[in-house]
Amino acid sequence: MARIAGVDIPNHKRGVISLTYIYGVGKNRAKEILQTADVDENKKVSDWTDQEAGRIRQAVDNYTIEGQLRSENQMNIKRLMDIGCYRGIRHRSGLPVRGQKTKNNSRTRKGRRKTVANKKKVTN
Repeated sequence: MARIAGVDIPNHKRGVISLTYIYGVGKNRAKEILQTADVDENKKVSDWTDQEAGRIRQAVDNYTIEGQLRSENQMNIKRLMDIGCYRGIRHRSGLPVRGQKTKNNSRTRKGRRKTVANKKKVTN
């Protein structure tokens, strides 16, 4: 397995697909990286030479990826929560942030259902 940006990428797949295993690298960015490194995008990772892998590592270093990108995203969310804006409040309370309805759906954000018992009726 080739190791790029601290991630083991699969050998048996094409270069474009393998690079998408890195957080922050999608298909388009993977194509860009392979173009700047001058490597054929249809070439399998197992067929890469050490020089090609080195050029790809250098090309990947130009982008914000993996841990740096994750921490940047977390800092952005923390900033929203600190300033107390609507999106920050939704993040803090674990509800959907982008305007979705919550009456029936949004189980991913809210978690498992918590059953609330009804009040008992008073009988005379």
